[in-house]
This record gives sequence, C-alpha cells and structure tokens, in this order.
Amino acid sequence: MTKTEDRSSSKNITMHYRITGLLLIGALWFAACKKDLGNYDYHSPSEPLVADLNNSTVSAIVGDSLIIRPYVYLEDGDPSKDLTFDWEIMVAEEARADLYSGYPLKIVYNLKPMERSAKLTVTDKRNGMKYFYKFKINGGTRFSKGTVVLSNDKGVTRLSFIRPDSTVNADLYHALHNEDLPANPVQLFAKPLAYQEGSVEDYWVICKDPAKPSVIIDGSTMLRKRYFNEQFFNPPSPLETQAFSGAIGVPTGIINGKLYLSITSTAPFAPDFGKFSSMQVGNYYLAPFYSRYNFFFGFDTIRHGFVTFDGSGTFMGSDYQVAGNAFNPTNLGPGELLFMNAVPSVSYAFYKSTDGNVYEYTFTVDMSNYDLRTIKPTRKRVFAGASLLRPDTRWQRTAVDVFYFTSDDKIYRYNPLNEEVRPLDANFNGKKVTMLQLNAEGDKLTAGVDGSVITLDVSVGKNGVITNRIDGIPGAPVGIIIRK
Repeated sequence: MTKTEDRSSSKNITMHYRITGLLLIGALWFAACKKDLGNYDYHSPSEPLVADLNNSTVSAIVGDSLIIRPYVYLEDGDPSKDLTFDWEIMVAEEARADLYSGYPLKIVYNLKPMERSAKLTVTDKRNGMKYFYKFKINGGTRFSKGTVVLSNDKGVTRLSFIRPDSTVNADLYHALHNEDLPANPVQLFAKPLAYQEGSVEDYWVICKDPAKPSVIIDGSTMLRKRYFNEQFFNPPSPLETQAFSGAIGVPTGIINGKLYLSITSTAPFAPDFGKFSSMQVGNYYLAPFYSRYNFFFGFDTIRHGFVTFDGSGTFMGSDYQVAGNAFNPTNLGPGELLFMNAVPSVSYAFYKSTDGNVYEYTFTVDMSNYDLRTIKPTRKRVFAGASLLRPDTRWQRTAVDVFYFTSDDKIYRYNPLNEEVRPLDANFNGKKVTMLQLNAEGDKLTAGVDGSVITLDVSVGKNGVITNRIDGIPGAPVGIIIRK
C-alpha cells in the first residue's frame, strides 16, 4: 500500500468514526427529547363545579333543620374523597362566625332571624387549591312573614297574627300566655335590630295602663320577652309610655312627656345595649310627635311651641333661629297639637287653638346641621277639613304632601295645594275607622274597623277602592305591622 492510499484509508476511518459519533449523539438527543415530551404532556386536576350556590340566597327556619346540598361535580376525581367542605355563617351582631365542616351542611338553624352572609370553601386535597362560594342565608320563623295586629276589644287589648294565606290567629298573645295584655293600647312599635332599619327584633305593645306595664314581645316567637319596665336601668314611677321611634335602628321615645334615649355605648349584642337610662332633663312636656335627624325636633305643651334637643339629647328649648313672620314657632298659643310631621323638606302641624279653630301650620326646618338650626314659618291658615276632625282622628302623610285622615266611618284625602278635602270611595258600612297606615310606596292604605283589616288602593287615578279585606280580628284595630 502506498503512502497516498494509507492516508486515504486513515481519512475514511476517521470520517466513519465521526459519522458514527454524530449518529450516536443524534440518537441520544432524540431519545432525550422523546423522554422530555412526556414532561410536557401534563394535565392539572379538574376544578370542582358547585352548582346553584354562588351568590344565591338560602331560606332557613329557626329551630328547623337546615340542609344545604349543592350538586358537586369533579371531572377526574371523586368529590367525596378528593374534596373537603368548610362552611362559614357570619353572626355579625356578635362579631363572630359559626364554622362547620363536611358535605352536605346539615344543622339545626338556631340564629336570630335575619339575612346573613355565608361562604363555602372547597379544598382540593390533591393539590391544595381552594375554591370559594359566597351566598346568603335568610333566616326566619313561622312569624317572619305576615301581619301583626293590635286591637282594642271592648277595653281588652288583643294581639293577633294574620298569616300570608290570610288565616287569622286571633288573640294570639292570650293563647300563648294565658293572660291579657295591659289595657288602653296606643301603639304597636316594631323595634329593629341594631342599625338594621326595616328589620323586626321585638314588638313593643305600648299601653296606657297605670296598673300593668307595657309588654315587649319577641318578633320571632311572639312570646313575651319582658315587661317594659325591664327596658330601663331604673324605671321611672309612674311610667306612662306615649310614643316610640326606631331611627337608625336604635329606639328613642317619649315617656311621661320626656325624651328618652337608648344606651349605645356597648356592643349591639351586650345585654345593656338599647336600654333606657334617665330622661333628658329640662322644663318641658312633649306632645307624642317628634322627629330625629341630626338632632331632635318636638313640640312642648308647656311653651305651646316647637323645641329642639341636640344630637346627644340635651334639651335646647327654643334656642333656634326664626326666619319669617308667618307665625311665631316658639309659641302657637294655648291649644292642642293634633298632628305633626316634621321632615327635612316642608313640615306640617295641625293645631287646635282655644279659640275653637284648627290651624294648619307650614314651615321648614334645616335638620342637616345642628349649629344651623333655623325654622322658617311659611304659612298659617284655618284647616279646610276642621269640621271633620274628631278627638280620635288618625293621620297619614304621603311623600308628595297629600294627607289622609279619618272621621267616624270615613277616610278623607286632603291636598294642601288647593285645600281640597275629598272622601275616599271605600264604604265601611257605618263602622268607625280606628286605624290608618300608608305603605312606603304611598299607593296603599290599610284601614282598621271593628273586626276587620281592609286594604285600599290610593295609587294614581284611584280614590281608595277596597282591594282586600281580612275579617276575624277581635275588636277595633289600633296598630299594625306588615312583614313581607
């Protein structure tokens, strides 16, 4: 073999090894890539699906079983093995939450009736992922919907309940307690839950009975919760209850002609919250009509004029500015305040003077700022419906300044713009109207006559036609609370 042939053979052998090496490297690279492909062929565990729970509202009855069993689907797993379920129900009034685990949620519902926020947390045990579903629980009782009626049955006070199907549980209080309520009922007040206007925690049956205190009834069970003198740290004697209001969900009231405020310095769930302490001191005796905005506005029967209290209840008397000379708001002269509705816009008062006339007073009050208290008297005139008024006339005012008032067996509509006084169409067959209540929308009146509660349509174009009547009420209705 020549040197040239030897060099060529060596070159071919070297090339062969290089090609073989490259093929080997390529094979290893291909095998590595093929193996790595498996790492990218990854599917995360499926997300659980919980049907019809998120942002929903679940109804519950206090004392009954509450079972929440939403449909749960897990595509590549077993919900009973791969998922955990944790439930949280907020008890806001006690600044806590009730916690439960497991599926389904199955408890005896024992919280106060109200709407509560709740949450379900679903945890996937395979990867630790958590999923959240917020919902609400609307707790109630068999008394959560319906109508409570306070009535006077020939001197005996009765409390009845009308169910949503119009069934009447007449004289329910006596049936539950085997005793009568105090005599002379004057007001049925729905005391709200703290800072939750529109709710009903208790019913206050306010009566003028010197021998027996008024009664506070649990709004959920209709059982007596306590007697009214237990609503005080130190109850006054005598204790004449006159009028109560629940502005911002905290009750205030007029007792023995004095303004009383509730204690709010403790937590809402504390036993002292909402109790009355002592009266707001001062030389005054209030008529049973007052308003609360940034301060209190009332009518003093000693001064025969309008008076104010600051936001904390300190009596300020007639210490306000007067802008106008239509009348003197600090002294209307001797007489009796028949009705007053003071609001941030136009306010009205109807006053029977000792000269025999009934006057209609119109004025405005700046209620947005205590330091700028100003009464602007705008008009004084003889009330066009004066001859129709009776000592027990009931009044209601709409948001558009139309008034309804009772006169024996009739209800009248009064429009201050043109002084029109017109009887409504409703015929009560000679029975005296003893109760009158206007709904929040201003299109329905509920009237009470002996034995019955009657609904009237007073919407636009309607003049008080009867749309519903529920009989079986013992006596003449005095007050009514409708819960929807």
